[in-house]
Amino acid sequence: MSSLTWDLTLAGLSVGGAAALTGIGLIVTYRATGVLNFAHGAIAMVCAYLLRQFTVGWGWPLALGASVTLLVVAPAIGMALERFVFRPLSLLGGDPARTLVASIGVFVLLVGGAALVWGTGARADAPTLVSADPWGQLAVAVALAAGVGAVTRWTRFGTELRAVVDDRPLAVLGGIDADRVAAAGWAFGSFTAGLTGVLLAPYVRLDPYGLPLLVIEVMAVAVAARMRSLPVAVLVALGIGVAQSQLTRLHPSGWAEPLLEAVGANLFVVALLVAALVLPGVGGRDALPRPATVRRPAPPGVRAVAVVLFLLPLGFAGSDLSTAVQVPALGVVLLSLVVVTGRGGQISLGQAAYAGLGALFTALLAAGRFPGLPRLPELAALGAAVLLVAPLGLLTGWPAIKRHGLALAVATFAVGVGVSRFVFEQPYAVTGLSLDRPAGFGGDRAYYVLELVLLAVALFAAHTLRRGRTGRALAAMRDHEAGASAAGVRVPALKLTAFVAGAALAALGGGMLGMGLRAFDATEYDPVRSLLWFAAVVVLGADSVLGALVAAALLVGLDAGARGGVAAALIGLLAVLVGRFPEGPYETLRTALSRLRPAPRATLTPLGTRVRHRLRTAGAPGAGAGTPEEGGTGRADDRAAQPSDAMTAGAPGQGTRPGAGAGTPEEGGTGRADDRGAQPSDAVAAGGTGRTGSGPVAVESGGHRATGPGAGGRAGGSGGVGGRGGRPLEGRGLRVVHDGFTALDGVTLDVPAGRVTAVVGPNGAGKSTLFHCLAGTLRPSDGQVLLGGRDITRLAAHARTRLGIARTFQELAVFPSLTVAENVRVGAEQGRTADPGAMERALRLLGLDGPVRSLPAAGLPTGTLRRVELARALAGSPRVLLLDEPAAGLDTGEVAALARVLRALAADGTALLVVEHDLDLVAGLAHTVHVMTAGRIVASGPADRVLDARAGG
Repeated sequence: MSSLTWDLTLAGLSVGGAAALTGIGLIVTYRATGVLNFAHGAIAMVCAYLLRQFTVGWGWPLALGASVTLLVVAPAIGMALERFVFRPLSLLGGDPARTLVASIGVFVLLVGGAALVWGTGARADAPTLVSADPWGQLAVAVALAAGVGAVTRWTRFGTELRAVVDDRPLAVLGGIDADRVAAAGWAFGSFTAGLTGVLLAPYVRLDPYGLPLLVIEVMAVAVAARMRSLPVAVLVALGIGVAQSQLTRLHPSGWAEPLLEAVGANLFVVALLVAALVLPGVGGRDALPRPATVRRPAPPGVRAVAVVLFLLPLGFAGSDLSTAVQVPALGVVLLSLVVVTGRGGQISLGQAAYAGLGALFTALLAAGRFPGLPRLPELAALGAAVLLVAPLGLLTGWPAIKRHGLALAVATFAVGVGVSRFVFEQPYAVTGLSLDRPAGFGGDRAYYVLELVLLAVALFAAHTLRRGRTGRALAAMRDHEAGASAAGVRVPALKLTAFVAGAALAALGGGMLGMGLRAFDATEYDPVRSLLWFAAVVVLGADSVLGALVAAALLVGLDAGARGGVAAALIGLLAVLVGRFPEGPYETLRTALSRLRPAPRATLTPLGTRVRHRLRTAGAPGAGAGTPEEGGTGRADDRAAQPSDAMTAGAPGQGTRPGAGAGTPEEGGTGRADDRGAQPSDAVAAGGTGRTGSGPVAVESGGHRATGPGAGGRAGGSGGVGGRGGRPLEGRGLRVVHDGFTALDGVTLDVPAGRVTAVVGPNGAGKSTLFHCLAGTLRPSDGQVLLGGRDITRLAAHARTRLGIARTFQELAVFPSLTVAENVRVGAEQGRTADPGAMERALRLLGLDGPVRSLPAAGLPTGTLRRVELARALAGSPRVLLLDEPAAGLDTGEVAALARVLRALAADGTALLVVEHDLDLVAGLAHTVHVMTAGRIVASGPADRVLDARAGG
């Protein structure tokens, strides 16, 4: 081996050893807590600064400074983060949405704090803890990996660690102190971060932004190891380090030279892109906070105040106005995150890349340097840049189709880093590049007016995406992606639409920002900005355009009027408090203020006074026909009746206020409630007509008749809730294998029209797997799914919904940020047929056409939400209805009422498949029952015969 090759190998091993330390720390933290610690690089940077402060600033001996930094401060940082930031999140259920935001918040807070304390300039005097000889770093990395492996495999703590990772609540019930395990994981992860920082600081730029980003880039080794295998992480780190070092030997000429130089200097970034976009992702759960209720409208006058505040800078002069011109531009960039994140529910940590591309393309087009295009005036160049960048949103939109949560976070961040390293930092793209303002808008005041016009256009575009069919579909996808797909929403196409629209808005804002600064400055669009912008938008209101504008004003104003880092520190602080105040700062402040106000004294309206008088009169001896229990009608005007629960069994006092009905259905009364002012009551009360609303809606207990106000009076007749006809749903030889385990083994069954088919069996029998194969959320390895004779095996869930297969979920799949009526409207808009009246018929059929229709789905009782989900499915006019544990969470009366609705739907021609544990419901509902065990159907036939045989066996 030549001397040069050996020297480069040693240099590569040195870099790889430091990268291996990062991978070890990230994996240990993730395995102990489930948190992908984006703050790892920031902790490394803080520890490097602290060691420099101890030794260079205060003159401590290196050994003492290193001991305090690595053995005291670094673990203390990790334990503090676990105790005060991530433990409160685990108590809220360990939602990866909030943990991701909190992790990014810690990163932003530490970066901003370091900039405040030590300034933003680079330091070149960091002390050297280990010499440049790679063997020391390599030995440290190997020893740590071997030690961690031994602890996790052969010690009691390792057993506890695996138990906590697998199922934290179950581990706690088994007597394991999960908090202690998590604290130990965080302490060790922070120790490795600190060690990485102090080892790298002497050889790279030590500043609050460069070192954290460099450490995050080598996240590639942990992602390549699937956040599991320490040996794989070490080997990948060493391999990339050596390869990157060896690439410096190549010196090609021509067009390939700058590209190869960029790859050779950023091989870890290439590895991150490959690991994030090609390899299977880490983390599969959703990664964004879900709104608990419908977003409350802004208080009166807030928009007017915002308009006035944005007009105020027109009276500024000099440097004040020069700073102010950045606010509308940044506001447009942050609106792109509102579209992608707040409206679409998709995480994007790479928006700075699209903003930078907008600025770069605008400058290149205005200078006539864009390949294949002539020189354009600045304003035309800005418009052309937006059109060129918008399709590039597919770079992050395409991975989003199959990736969620942490995997999507890593993928979008990797794209942002890749654009920054391979475009913005390359001399061939940015050398000698300048950017001027459009003609006639050269002055700050004139340009600010132009920015306000463009901001208004962006606001209108964001507002348009929120309203109408597209807005409801985006909200449904954000709230519950699987539920949206089951409702017929084309989720993949909608994700791409959100990312393309977000890229266009970011490009517009980036171009505006570049014109305002009169230059293309790559540092304004580095990947750290993406993390800061994302955190700012999420904590100040991801679904609020006002929140985006406030965030823009804060980010620009705080850093302009104070030392750099104030804005980052403030946004980071708000983000790390997401576990303490999960509803965000606005709702927290609103709740606190409401508690300080004295409670208003309730007063009755004239109508309420009359109703109270009638009730008191009716309750007096001899004043009425008696209560329902005494055989009388007990009737009272129910125009002020109180809300009832969903699908009740008609028990006294549950439908309306006591004495407000015509007797309970069980006692022979009609159960009728005049809905002129009544709250939602059960439309299908046990045994009665369940009448509500002005149109006839009845489900009879003795037969199978459903009556709706549609043409012909049939619920689901022509143009009704469920059009009929065609052959049934069929599954033929369905087989599913997961990691060598056979979940389905050649299952065949029919779901005929006009019949109720049930599947029963013990847990693990394969019922849910079969259900998912039929619904389209899982593709079988063998076999076919047929609808009306057509092979739909390869069709996605939303495509099957549009062909007439609707489904409900065992765990409720409603959209909490939408009202009841909006939930059902999504099904009507996205289902098999476009029927404007389908929503109203479904609402009436399920007793949801009263005041409950305007209530947000969040917080409603389980019984009501079951009706909402079923109404949404029926509003799409399905031919086949798949019900997964429809009785889960319902009481006896609600189950009985549900059974009557399902019988009526089957009598009207709908094919129903029910997967259910409640055998009493199955016995009284199903025509055919299939019993599954170990992935196979072991018995089939009429319900009474099969269930009796199963009970006897």
